[in-house]
Amino acid sequence: MTLNQKKSTVLIVDDVAENIHVLMGTLKDDYAILAARDGQKALDIAQSKLPDIILLDIMMPEMDGYEVCLTLKKLESTKHIPIIFITALSESDDEAKGLEMGAVDFIAKPFNPDLVKSRVRNHLELKKYRDQLEELVEARTQELQQTQEVTIESMASLAEYRDPETGGHIRRTQNYVKVLAQNLSQNPEYAKELDGPTIYMLYLSAPLHDIGKVGIPDDILLKPGKLTTEEFEIMKMHTIIGRDAIASAERKIMGKSFLNFAHEIAYSHQEKWDGSGYPEGLSGEDIPLSARLMAVADVYDALISKRIYKPAIPHATAVSIIQNDSGSHFDPDVVNAFLESTDEFHQIAYLHADHADDE
Repeated sequence: MTLNQKKSTVLIVDDVAENIHVLMGTLKDDYAILAARDGQKALDIAQSKLPDIILLDIMMPEMDGYEVCLTLKKLESTKHIPIIFITALSESDDEAKGLEMGAVDFIAKPFNPDLVKSRVRNHLELKKYRDQLEELVEARTQELQQTQEVTIESMASLAEYRDPETGGHIRRTQNYVKVLAQNLSQNPEYAKELDGPTIYMLYLSAPLHDIGKVGIPDDILLKPGKLTTEEFEIMKMHTIIGRDAIASAERKIMGKSFLNFAHEIAYSHQEKWDGSGYPEGLSGEDIPLSARLMAVADVYDALISKRIYKPAIPHATAVSIIQNDSGSHFDPDVVNAFLESTDEFHQIAYLHADHADDE
């Protein structure tokens, strides 16, 4: 062992002092040793010192080894520490019980020093490799998450280049969607569907809802007045263009794509609860939940925002319009979640306003 290498720490737990001394004599040259004579002391030391491995006697008064093991495996800070039971018991049922509780091995009394050293060394090596693997998985997960974020952000920036007013709209609507989803998740019917990772992916995906507008001609996209019927039909194509652009990217990704929500939102956020929307005229729960959330966020922001073709309307008026359209344009459950979070919507609109007078 070099000077820079830190010794692994072994916690020995046994109510018989002689057993502790024997194990300490066996392991002290290679490891730092901690010791406890009862279960409660073992729990205290394990939580405060976080040993690398625990040798745990089963037959102890007051709190036996099984109870100590169960407690350690329930605690976040200690659940990954390998536990080797040391015992005079030899029945296979006892071993099965210990392994079921989370122990990694058994060492029988009286102790064979070479066997003790071998078992401790092997399980510490296994723990080291497992820890390294977990670190690699975590690093890879973070890398993948960053890649997803950059991909979505890069795609969303295309819409900003076409329309200078889109940037604030994107930031506002993605925050609206996050707040809506968080509030709707408190409804038991949606709790499983809207877990933490799902809400995060909805937040990331929302900026792509209007990505299809990159395919709409400038004279229509930026027209200061009302669109003609023919122009509106062309504008409606942004949902199909957006879907196709995202679907093209999805085909290059193996397995379930992180762009799935973006696909749903881009294609279906103009659908209406009563079936009068576009592009497919879907109604009710046939509309993906992601798109139903986006619909409320998108319309609220369109109402409160000043555009070249219209003035902004007050927050309270926008809230009333959305409330009145519950069950026609919007999913009633999503509207209820919106009504519980109108103050948060108002704050988001203020923080990400396009213009000083919008604030």
